[in-house]
Formats: sequence, structure tokens, C-alpha cells
Amino acid sequence: MAVRPLNVGLIGLGTVGSQVAERMLSWGPQLSRRAGVELCLKKVLVRDVAKRRTIEISPDLLTTDPAAILDDAEIEVVMEVAGGDEPMRSYIERAIQSGKHVITANKVVMAKHGPELLDQAAEKNVDVYFEAAVGGGIPLISTFRTDLQANRIESVSAVINGTTNYVLGRMASTGLSMADALREAQDAGYAEADPTDDVGGFDATYKLAILASIAYEIKVRPDEIYREGIAGIEPVDFRYARELGYAIKLVAHTQRHTGRVEARVHPALIPLDHPLARVEGAENAVFVAGDLVGQVLLVGQGAGGRPTASAVVGDLIDLARSIRRGVQSRPSFSFDDRIGVVPIGEVQTRAYYRLHVDDKPGVLAAIGQVFAEEGVSISSFIQKDAWSHDMTVELVVTTHPSLDASLQNARERMARLEAVRAVSSFLRVF
Repeated sequence: MAVRPLNVGLIGLGTVGSQVAERMLSWGPQLSRRAGVELCLKKVLVRDVAKRRTIEISPDLLTTDPAAILDDAEIEVVMEVAGGDEPMRSYIERAIQSGKHVITANKVVMAKHGPELLDQAAEKNVDVYFEAAVGGGIPLISTFRTDLQANRIESVSAVINGTTNYVLGRMASTGLSMADALREAQDAGYAEADPTDDVGGFDATYKLAILASIAYEIKVRPDEIYREGIAGIEPVDFRYARELGYAIKLVAHTQRHTGRVEARVHPALIPLDHPLARVEGAENAVFVAGDLVGQVLLVGQGAGGRPTASAVVGDLIDLARSIRRGVQSRPSFSFDDRIGVVPIGEVQTRAYYRLHVDDKPGVLAAIGQVFAEEGVSISSFIQKDAWSHDMTVELVVTTHPSLDASLQNARERMARLEAVRAVSSFLRVF
């Protein structure tokens, strides 16, 4: 053991922070033995010192003053688990400029500002660890940063939002409406009171921005990624998808192209025999294709206090070992600014349409003509039974690969046809 302990400051004592603090305070000797140096939690930044906590922690450790951590020369490592953009981005930058190492679980900050913060850290000869920012307890960043660094990453496909995966799974297995499935997820603790970040695809977009940036060593911003949430999916879509041999998941996908990369987040039909189709409940999974390693699947709990704390404390142990040895055990990142993201309209993909149409002659011909004029080839065309009360039917159409712009144009044109009551669903096929 080193004579001098490694002093750590913690920002945030919520769901994740409480688990981090509890592990450091109750499991100190074991963690220190693994790190090779005594790990000392010196100060914790909170909003309210008097607030009742889920763990026992000395009031002397708590502070509401960021300077007590960021300006304390004795604190060498800052762990940030409070979340959100500002002021956390400023706190992380301030810690780096003060020569402190940083461990963060903040997907928003790393997605929006990660490359710049990593560049600043390299200039200051400190490190930024962010394993918990993407996959919770799944070791994603370390896998890219060390185990797969000999590979040219060709693609990454992932189910990386546990809330939406739980909601879609319940809709598929029980026929629940989205509102009922979401309410159940909230009752089970899998969804926030305001689930917009999850249901709207924002959370998955932040995570994909980080993964794509690391996988290809380029700067991928969240606002460059095509994003579509799960609103609008109905229980009937799961039934039709299964008949066609698919599951429905919110997929985050990025793929390398010549001079550019593809990056998109949206619900999609996935073949039932694909590994991502078998991810259940609130689990996350990441499917990576590399030129040397082939296909790699990483599965685990992607969110929650305990899995995320596992990644944060694991980063602390890894960082402590590097500090003790006087080396940076992980290679630093470099990012190429010259490679951009392919606009969604130029992406080649397949599509699933569910249409509500009048049950009369000529409808199929009119719809087929729209597809033909847009250069879209139909893969399957299924007519469901008529709805006797209004003499309408449902049509389910899937396509062969086409430009997304053509698929969207076909969707808009069909919606304007006199015999089409509604294009009730449009989903891409993975």
C-alpha cells in the first residue's frame, strides 16, 4: 500500500451517488487492496446537507460548496454522478484544469462535450473515465478502449435504454397499450415520472453519440443523430411483426461508410433470431462488429444505482492503479473532425407500413403505383380482414432496402390517397 491515501471528491448523492458512497465507506479495505492504495472519500457535494439519506454518512463529509472539492489541492480524483449538462460540464472542466482526474456517469455531458473534455484532459496529463455514462454495469468503454483497440469497428447496434425495452416488451407479451405499459414501468421503478428522455429516444441518442465517437474516433454530436421515439407504436404492430418473424425494439445503430458514418436511433423490426431481439425487461445489449474480432455481444443491466455504481467504482480502482504506478493504463483518445454523419434520407433501409384503407377495388393498385414511382420494391403485401362496421381493411406492407427518403416520400404520398384513411404505422426494418 502507498503511504499517502488517494483522496476522492464525490459530486451527487442521489440514486447512484448513494451506492458509490456506501460501497466506498463500507467496503473500503477491499477496494483499497484491489486499487493498491487507500481510497479516501474526503468530501461529497450535495444540494441540501440536512436532507435525509438512504445511507448513513457523516455530516462532516457533506458540503454544498463546489469549491470544497474542485479547489481542494488534496483531492486528486473527482467523481461526478449528479447528471445533467450545466453546471456539471463546468465542474468537470474546472476539475480538469485544476489537474484532477475525473470519473463521470454523465451521458449528457460526455455526448455533448466529451471530445473537448478529453482533449483538455490530455493537455493537463489527467484522465477522464466514463464507463458508467453509456452502459451502466456493461463494460463498454473499456471494451472499446482496450480489448477492441486493434480492430476497425464496422458497426454498433444496441438496445441501450432499459425503460423503452421494458415498455415495448410488456406491450408485446401482454397486449398492453403504451400508456399502461409505461405506467407499469413507472410503478416498477424502471421509468421516471417524466419519461420524455427515454420514450423520446433522447437517452439512447446521447449514449450512441458517445459510442460512435469512441468506436470511430470522430466527433459525433447528439444533434447529428437521427432520433425517433416509440410514440405511435400500438399493440397490433407487435402481433403483425411476430407474424412476419420480427420483434420491435428501440435500436441505436451506427455503421461505417466511406468517408462518413451512419448514426440513428428509432424503433425497428428486428429478426427474432437476432441477439438484440432476445434482450428482455430493462436489460441493455450492444452488438459490435469488428474486422478482426468479428461479432461481439455485450449484455447486462444498463441503468440503476447498483450497476452504475459498479462501473463508477470500477473506474476508480482502475484509475487508482494507474496513479500509483505513475502511468496512464488506458490509451488516450484522438478525434477526427473531417468525418460527418450520413443524413437519414440517404440511409439504405427497409420499412414496415400498416395502413387503414377503404375495402374497394383499385386501392392496392394505387398503393403499388406509389411504391413503383418512388423506386421502392415491395417485399410482402398482406391484407387483413375487413372491419364490417365501416368497410375498411388493414394492409401490412414490408419493403426491400431503399433510400429512407424514398420510403418517407411513399409514406406521405400514400397518406394523401383518397382511399387511405391513415398510414397508421411506419417502422424501419433492421
